[in-house]
Parts: sequence; structure tokens; C-alpha cells
Amino acid sequence: MYKRNGAQTVFFDESPYIRAFGSTAGSKEAEGPYGRFFDATTSDVYWGESSWEKAENKFVKEAIKTALKKARLAPEDIDYIFAGDLLNQCTGTSYGLRDFYIPYVGLFGACSTMGLSMKMAAMMIDGGFAEKCCAVTSSHFCSAERQFRFPLEYGGQRPPSAQWTVTGSACVILDKHEGSVRVEAATTGKIIDKNIKDANNMGAAMAPAAVDTLLAHFRDTGRKPSYYDAIFTGDLGRVGKSIVVDLMAREGYDMEIGYFDCGDLIFSESQDVHAGGSGCACSGLMLCAHILPKMQEKELKRVLFMPTGALMSPTAVQQGESIPGVAHALSLYIE
Repeated sequence: MYKRNGAQTVFFDESPYIRAFGSTAGSKEAEGPYGRFFDATTSDVYWGESSWEKAENKFVKEAIKTALKKARLAPEDIDYIFAGDLLNQCTGTSYGLRDFYIPYVGLFGACSTMGLSMKMAAMMIDGGFAEKCCAVTSSHFCSAERQFRFPLEYGGQRPPSAQWTVTGSACVILDKHEGSVRVEAATTGKIIDKNIKDANNMGAAMAPAAVDTLLAHFRDTGRKPSYYDAIFTGDLGRVGKSIVVDLMAREGYDMEIGYFDCGDLIFSESQDVHAGGSGCACSGLMLCAHILPKMQEKELKRVLFMPTGALMSPTAVQQGESIPGVAHALSLYIE
């Protein structure tokens, strides 16, 4: 049966379930408004390890262990694991997963990876190639800053448009048979580049991609924003969120009510993170600590979850290249 609906959206015949999820977060995230909802937090950016990268590996491991424990599953019960992060060669993922011995599909979608990994896992299950899959992502403020911007020791001043890379990891287990929240459909985003070159303005770089995917989703499904109880973009922060609202209004869509951004939510204004949060873990942590629990409680029954990513390379940016963006949308529901 042909499952494609329109140009970019697929609907699943047997919508996979979200069986369990786990989250680990750093100290700044723990101090934020959702800190008490994370499964595990640490006050040490190294989490007892010798480097930030090894700490990120540990965040990944603990998030997966937590999700497996909640699902009452062992690693050998998982058919595939779809995962990625921000670091070169997906260092946080590859080293974090090496002890699990689960068939591995590595992904790079930058900060959109939570949506990308869940979408690919859902496709694998609906296609009959698997019954249980993990979708995982992570990021770490210190390792990301060092790779994409400046060494922390540099102490450079951050502009108001800058965002704070979230430290943590999220794991979601999708299951063919068991769970509560279901993945109904997925809209795959296109690479959108509006010639933004400022690595300290991720919101502006990613917002056009978010708008493009939203318009594609509404066009493919015939739905309007009001169809969903809530729409969550990934990590646009306050700057990017405002751009989305403005651009969608030009297209005739009112996003003033029921639209939220994970980067705008995860930290409080008193935490001095400027435009908000970013990083792969931003949307992942908000999904596990806020969105899915609200759906399980049936406070939200229909949600459009759309992580956003800036597909930037440090080398390309240093050579004067612009920053391409992408966004992947998942329609989630609970009966």
C-alpha cells in the first residue's frame, strides 16, 4: 500500500507506539523550569569522566538504560537503534552506544536528530523490518561550544541572539505492539538556506526550514494549526520562534496560540541564556520531560513535534559559507 500523502508526508498503516523514554540532563537544565522532570541530572559537567566528550557518552548510556528499564527490556530486545549528535563523526553517539551491541544506524540531523531518529525508527517498524527500535540523541554545552564556536577559556561575549546548547540525552523506545502515545505520520523536511552566516544566530538560520516543513505538513494533510492541541518546534529559541510566527502569518496561518518552542521553554529568563536553548538534547529532553508525560495524562491528545537543525560545519562557516537548516515533523496522538 502506498503510504505517502502529498509531497513530503507519510502516514503509517499501524502507527508505532512510544513504549518508554528516558532523559539525562546537566546542572543548568536541572535548575530550569523542567528540571524535576528529568530522569537523572548531574551537577558536574564531566559527570565524573575525564573529558566533556566522555561525559556526553555517559549521558547517552544512562538515558538508554533508563528507557530500557522503564520498558522492561534488555538491549538484545531492541532490533535497531537510530542515533546521532552534534560532534564530528557523532562521537557522543558512537562511543556512548558501543557497549550495547544493538544494530546501529548513525544519523546526522544536527538539532533535528530527535525527530529524524524517531521518524526512521517508525518507518522501520511500520515497514515490517523491526518490532522495537530506540531513537536517541545528545548534546553537551562544553563540547559543542569548543567545536562550533570558541574554546570556553576564550571567554568571548555572546550576543543577544545566541542560544545555550543543552547538556543531556534523550532516548525514546518505539514498539509495534505496546505503548500509549502513537506516531501517526511524519513530514520530512527539505534543506532550506536563507544565507544566514552568523553562528550565534541559530534561530534565524533554522526558522525558514521550520516554516517550510510546517507549510508542507499542512498542505499534505489538509490540516490547520488548530487541529493540534500543541505544536512544538525544536530549538529556535525566542528569536527563531518569533520569525516563525511572522512568516506563517504571511502565509495565512495564525501561530500565536498553541505554538511553543522547546528552546524557549527549557530555561527560565533568569538563567541568562540569552535567546534560549539549542542542541540535539533540547527538543529531546522537552519531549521526554514535558510533551510525552502531558500526552500520557491526556492533557494533550494531538501534538505536532518538529525538531529543527542547523546543518553547519565549523570548517564551512569559517570559510564564509551560510548555514543550511532542516526540520522534521512528527504527528503524535493518544487515543
